Amino acid sequence: MDKHKPSDEMIKDLDNLLSKLNGMEIIASDDFQKNSIKVMRALIEGQMHSVNEFQHMKKALDLLTLQLFDVQNKVKN
Repeated sequence: MDKHKPSDEMIKDLDNLLSKLNGMEIIASDDFQKNSIKVMRALIEGQMHSVNEFQHMKKALDLLTLQLFDVQNKVKN
């Protein structure tokens, strides 16, 4: 099983995809192509948001874990 890429690398890859979509949008010739690009852009931006939110949740979980250890140490003492 392959490991997941680090979040910074994932964001960079997604940002590169957005850049490619911008180029595709410029040369899109009909409404179908333009609408397809809009859908892809929404999916990529949603994925970027999910990666960022996951990072926030990891940080919050780390802080909560530290607080639980502090409480546990205070109860033992």
